[in-house]
Amino acid sequence: MGGEGGVDVTVPASLQALQENPDLELVLVGDEQRMSPLLHDVDQEALSRLRVIHSDQAITDADKPRNVLRSGRRSSMFLATELVKQGEVGAMVSAGNTGALLMVGRHLLKTLDGIQKPAIVATIPGAMNQSYLLDVGANPECDRQQLFEFAVMGSALAESLNGESVSVGLLNIGAEEYKGTNEVQQAGKMLEDCDAVNYIGFVEANDLFDGAADVVVCDGFVGNVTIKSSAGVANVINKLLEAQIRESMLTRLSGYAPNSILNRLSSQINPQRFNGASLLGLQGSIVKSHGNATIEGFFYAIQQAIREVENKVPQLIANRVAAIMSQ
Repeated sequence: MGGEGGVDVTVPASLQALQENPDLELVLVGDEQRMSPLLHDVDQEALSRLRVIHSDQAITDADKPRNVLRSGRRSSMFLATELVKQGEVGAMVSAGNTGALLMVGRHLLKTLDGIQKPAIVATIPGAMNQSYLLDVGANPECDRQQLFEFAVMGSALAESLNGESVSVGLLNIGAEEYKGTNEVQQAGKMLEDCDAVNYIGFVEANDLFDGAADVVVCDGFVGNVTIKSSAGVANVINKLLEAQIRESMLTRLSGYAPNSILNRLSSQINPQRFNGASLLGLQGSIVKSHGNATIEGFFYAIQQAIREVENKVPQLIANRVAAIMSQ
């Protein structure tokens, strides 16, 4: 029910996910009266893998997260997260209020042993390959231990999705050893002493999209500003490309259709393709979709949740943390 588009985005995206994943089963939690008209033309095979749980209460962006546990227990967000806790579903996807989602997730699913707080990890495009950035909004202020834990969780996620060892860096104002806040400095020292993480040092923001590290760690304030800035830049580039290609006589003479060039370039930096930020550190999988996600974007968030279930990400993180704590 969340996000700017509500059911007009989430339901069609869910149906697309069902069509492209023949083994997928989905539970839609929300206002049945608003969702039903969007399900009329669904083929019976897909409909057999879809279940609707009615909830006429929805948490809005205006609702204060601290009030959710008292007054939002019948909301679609709360009920959907309970399904994860009860083991009825493998993961939950929401485009709703981020603060409320964190509150509900921590309350119902609890954090993994050895993890202080969950972190939100986002996928970012790169010139050579994609990478992962965390935290992007859950924890505006972080101490060295939390940054260290983010690095451990991010590396476990990336390795499960990439199928190989990954590099980890700390986002900083310079690559030199003496730069950065005390917390970043201390977190770097902790990572240098940890054999379970392939730590490569500090990463500057201008190298973030050049694949300087597979996983980049920062506090939630810096991460949120970074991810939103990058999405804004990507949108501006798309608009500039479209305008320039329309005006390019060279493009017309070369025989290329402007749209074919634009589509290839825009698809590589399309923010919707990278929608779906995982809440790492919980005893269950929750994926946060951006509130302004399109149908395409919410579909990719569901795909992210599917990958986490297939790779058993919470268990991988729990095993990695337990191994480090036993050293």
